[in-house]
Amino acid sequence: MGITINTNTSASLSALNLNRSQTLLQKSLARLSSGSRISEASDDAGGLAVSMKLSAAIKRTDAQYSNVSNALSYLQTQDGVLKSAASVLERISELATLYGDVTKSTADKANYDVEFRNLAQQLSQFQESSFNGVSLFGSSSSSTLSVSLTDDGSQSMSISKSILLGSDSNTMSVATEGTLATGTLSGFAGTQLSVLTSAIQELATLRATNGAEASRLQYSLDSLATNRTNLEAANSRIFDVDVASETTRLARNNILVQSGAA
Repeated sequence: MGITINTNTSASLSALNLNRSQTLLQKSLARLSSGSRISEASDDAGGLAVSMKLSAAIKRTDAQYSNVSNALSYLQTQDGVLKSAASVLERISELATLYGDVTKSTADKANYDVEFRNLAQQLSQFQESSFNGVSLFGSSSSSTLSVSLTDDGSQSMSISKSILLGSDSNTMSVATEGTLATGTLSGFAGTQLSVLTSAIQELATLRATNGAEASRLQYSLDSLATNRTNLEAANSRIFDVDVASETTRLARNNILVQSGAA
């Protein structure tokens, strides 16, 4: 190599290496201070694009988990009302049996009717129950609510808003008989107790349907939670910095900067 005066090639090469080492040192500091392997788009353009999609999917999954949890709470509230309605029907059937006692006077039976009328009114009011302004029971036998089960909306299920009481032909038999409206226990005397037992059976079917739908939603919540964990793991491998590896590079680049400056 020739000897020159105006151009110091060795010094220029040393300056170039120093600039490169400083750039790498700054990147290592940026990654460690932010905890992100991709501190700017140029670090990994393709990885950044994938990470953005995964981050959006994680947020949608969180939102969907909240939605399904609310739907489960809706069903649990509905079941609570159905359970209370079952207790009312059981008491009404008990009153109807007591009403048939031949030793009871007219005044005694009138007292049973007072309790019956109040229970009948309460049973009717159950139909108007709601959860956060959304009615728990529908206006027709086919009333349903659609609940999305996945973050992309590709899967969904329907939850029932069956009629508890009303004029529909599929309403519980205790209501279609019209006895609740008349406000008397006499219609349930003797063989008419079968109307109440049928109503209790219909109510049991409603609770069974409610329980099956709640069970499905619970499994859906488990699936969403698992999916979120896996999405986070995949996104972390792309976006999060490996502290051990980056610390090693930081030490190396720091030495190179110091030696280059010297």
